Amino acid sequence: MAGPNLTIDRTASLPLLRPGDVLRTREVAVTPGGKGVNVVRAATALGIPALLAGFLPGRLGQVAAAMLADEAIAVAGVATVGELRSTSVLMEDDGRVTVINEPGPTVSAQDWEALEGVVAGELADRAAVLVCSGSVPPGTPADAFARLAALARTAGIAVLIDAKGPLLGAALAAGPDMVTPNLAEAEGVLGGGDAPEGVDVDPAEARARAVAAATGLRAAGARAAVVTAAAAGAAVASADKTRWIPAPRVAVRNPIGAGDALTAGVAAALTRGLPPLAAAVEGVAAASASVEHHRAGSLDPARAAALAATLHPSP
Repeated sequence: MAGPNLTIDRTASLPLLRPGDVLRTREVAVTPGGKGVNVVRAATALGIPALLAGFLPGRLGQVAAAMLADEAIAVAGVATVGELRSTSVLMEDDGRVTVINEPGPTVSAQDWEALEGVVAGELADRAAVLVCSGSVPPGTPADAFARLAALARTAGIAVLIDAKGPLLGAALAAGPDMVTPNLAEAEGVLGGGDAPEGVDVDPAEARARAVAAATGLRAAGARAAVVTAAAAGAAVASADKTRWIPAPRVAVRNPIGAGDALTAGVAAALTRGLPPLAAAVEGVAAASASVEHHRAGSLDPARAAALAATLHPSP
């Protein structure tokens, strides 16, 4: 699992976010985070051994590695200058969530080459699927995930990409086995731009747009594509079919990391040899189970399995 840009999440609840005011939060949970962390956390919950490769800047990077070890999550890290970034997640009583992401310290070309070496070593040793997920710190090459995909291809290992913008665009040219962006990310890269963040999806348009985007991603180079459309569901396009998977209704506690749980569910299914459509069903179920948990990337595998049994893809 390549998730270069780790962070420390501070998830806090408060009645109402009032910009410009002095506010006091209630409960605050401090956990390692970032999309890569969430994917590994969810994969571990699903019973799939996973190792996270990423940058560990400064003393806070070592703190994050120790916190992950407490969760029994293994990290193959590259130490860099600066300090690990932080992410603030503010959850209001009405369900609105505000996320403030820092970029992380700049990495050098040598730093990235060192991370590639870590990934190559892990691919040779034990990997069944390489997942490349999330943002990358400043200084990372634009074709970073494409380069990792090439390493996986050389090793004969399937690769799954969850990214956006130029990072996803370059990866598509490398012919990944599957990509799992959300609708805004997919439409952004297909339109030649980046994805706007925090954009709501009109449920009435979600299905048609997601199906079109998944089909477009296959035409752009992905062997299969899953495009998520928030609570509406997800479209999956593979060599023989394009299908829509409606999401089940669940009680949402924390929506952060749902896409990461989906990626983990898909990767876990691919590891077991399932085809893309069946893998996408398990991914949607994992995402739905994850939002019922207070911590991003966490889920109850029994609940995910129960939800998967209720999902019926349609043309």
